[in-house]
Amino acid sequence: MSTEDPTTQTQDPAAVERALRVGLEEFELSEDDRVLLDRDGTEVDTEEATGPVPVVAVVGRPNVGKSTLVNRIIGRREAVVEDVPGVTRDRVAYDAEWTGTRFTLVDTGGWAVDATGIHLRVAEQAEIAVELADAVLFVVDATVGATDDDESVVKLLRRSGKPVVLVANKVDDQRTEADAAALWNLGLGQPWPVSALHGRGSGDALDALLDVLPEFSQAGGAYERGGPRRVALLGRPNVGKSSMLNKLAGSERVVVDNVAGTTRDPVDELIELRGRTWRFVDTAGIRRRVHQTRGADFYASLRTQTALEKAEVAVVLVDASETITEQDIRVIQQVIDSGRALVIAYNKWDLTDEERRHFLEREIERDLVQIPWAPRVNVSARTGRHMEKLVPALDTALESWETRISTGRLNAFLGEVVAAHPHPVRGGKQPRILFATQAGTRPPRFVLFASGFIEAGYRRFVERRLREEFGFEGTPIEISVRVREKRSRR
Repeated sequence: MSTEDPTTQTQDPAAVERALRVGLEEFELSEDDRVLLDRDGTEVDTEEATGPVPVVAVVGRPNVGKSTLVNRIIGRREAVVEDVPGVTRDRVAYDAEWTGTRFTLVDTGGWAVDATGIHLRVAEQAEIAVELADAVLFVVDATVGATDDDESVVKLLRRSGKPVVLVANKVDDQRTEADAAALWNLGLGQPWPVSALHGRGSGDALDALLDVLPEFSQAGGAYERGGPRRVALLGRPNVGKSSMLNKLAGSERVVVDNVAGTTRDPVDELIELRGRTWRFVDTAGIRRRVHQTRGADFYASLRTQTALEKAEVAVVLVDASETITEQDIRVIQQVIDSGRALVIAYNKWDLTDEERRHFLEREIERDLVQIPWAPRVNVSARTGRHMEKLVPALDTALESWETRISTGRLNAFLGEVVAAHPHPVRGGKQPRILFATQAGTRPPRFVLFASGFIEAGYRRFVERRLREEFGFEGTPIEISVRVREKRSRR
């Protein structure tokens, strides 16, 4: 059956959905599964009409279990957990909920422990996280106790005036609760003994958090929704971000210098393009490794991440006159990991000749083969060439970012895909996709219920077919799989 035009499908999507829902009842479903299925087709907005949801920052030293706690709170494994200090995180901001109260949870990442500059770095990392938050979850490893680094953050937290909930992590049983009690000495009030790994005590800590959270964010709305569409200008140092912002604004709004990293802080600029107002954020160039930069550069790198989380769509500038670098690819991946819409602008096009353009196309085919879905614009920030093409590319990416596919149409389409290209048989079994639903937008998030493990290659195949059918140009797609077994017959 052709899948080129869903309107010509002979199957009734609503009937397909009803039949699959009935079949799904034969499988063991968790309470979370049922909540997802009941909510199916409706967007859960993270902002009420009256104001943005409160923001909670999770701060602490490396390896105290911050990302494990984040995963525990949001109920899924999204933040990267690795037993290495300073490991790069998948994402910084997450939508979270506890007993009906929604809030934004921000994982600040591990601090880079460096004997030459630890106190400066700890202060800068914590300062940014706290500045943008309404409350702080301060995580301390109870088995290690309070260190000098913890003490330095406590001083900053006190100066901030923000409410703090002290989480004594790695308290896996009653025998280690005495370790948690020792943290009263930090002077932040009651330490809440928690095992982020096993979930022990996490509910009590969250109850304490809700007691100090305001109803709506009072922290300036770093993650606010509404208003002009927000665009982050990203790229490695000296690719022309400030020059582009100046050209768009029509004035020398930002200092431009050939010295890489001139820009230290993001600068918000309201710019009118094609009769509409956009909010552009120019950011400091992202350096190769955040934890190896010092002083102002370290602060700028953190600000860049904040700008990305604050944005809805990112324009990543790549210097077309030079070979695509590992840094360029890393910046693009950072946007994808953050779940933001993406446009790639190849800048300095006026400095490229036929030979360079030929090699650039080869580099794109080789290095960016996984993201053919990102709109591409060839521009010159210096001359203004093709800058007007940015708006259609931004509109396309944002529209895809917010696209929702009806459950019936999604399942009717996937049913045809799976029938034509079933999952390979592994170990004598062939996993089946039982039901699919779109769990959210911004970016589009899909959940597949399956009878067995779905291999990564088949997930990529499903994503590719979804893009071919529904577009999704300019947005990452998240696909998660919930493996469910048949109910045992008694």
